Amino acid sequence: MPFASLDVPDGLTTDEFVLRPILAADAELDYAAVMESRDYLRAWEQSTWPADDFTVEANREDLVGLEERHADGRAFTYTVMNPAGTECLGCVYLMATNGRSFDNARITAVGDQRWDEYEAAVYFWVRRSRLATETDRALLEALRTWLAQDWSMRGHLFVTNEQFTQQVGLIGQTDLQLRFTVENPGKPGRYLAYS
Repeated sequence: MPFASLDVPDGLTTDEFVLRPILAADAELDYAAVMESRDYLRAWEQSTWPADDFTVEANREDLVGLEERHADGRAFTYTVMNPAGTECLGCVYLMATNGRSFDNARITAVGDQRWDEYEAAVYFWVRRSRLATETDRALLEALRTWLAQDWSMRGHLFVTNEQFTQQVGLIGQTDLQLRFTVENPGKPGRYLAYS
């Protein structure tokens, strides 16, 4: 199992948001965030997800799978909630760098980095209405500290898609450096991995 040896934190609480493992019971709140942000999530995912006719029930089915993967230690998904727990602000995903999602990918190092030096690929998104208040910036900063201090992994990469220009720009304003490009069969754009 990719993450079998990790001590996995229960979550993270800040003044602005709460991260906790996503549950199928979060389907309605998560759905509202997904559908509000669907245009840029399609660029981020490089797919047609979520479709305009995506439903709460279909979202619940997706969350059941994410909850099971989290419980099994195969991958970890955290919902990002407002402090009151009444609004989903986005999601954070940790995928194993040796997991199936990278099996057929063409991974190109920028410099002398080695992919196997990193244990996790970290993806995140914040709902569209929270971009103006820079919740994405606050989340990225909190994630950097949390992953460094509370996770027992060898290393991690923040991954985004080159077509998600808003997030590429956000990461570009930090001291994170581009380490790899990742090309997946059938996807029109590259993923960019930073550490």
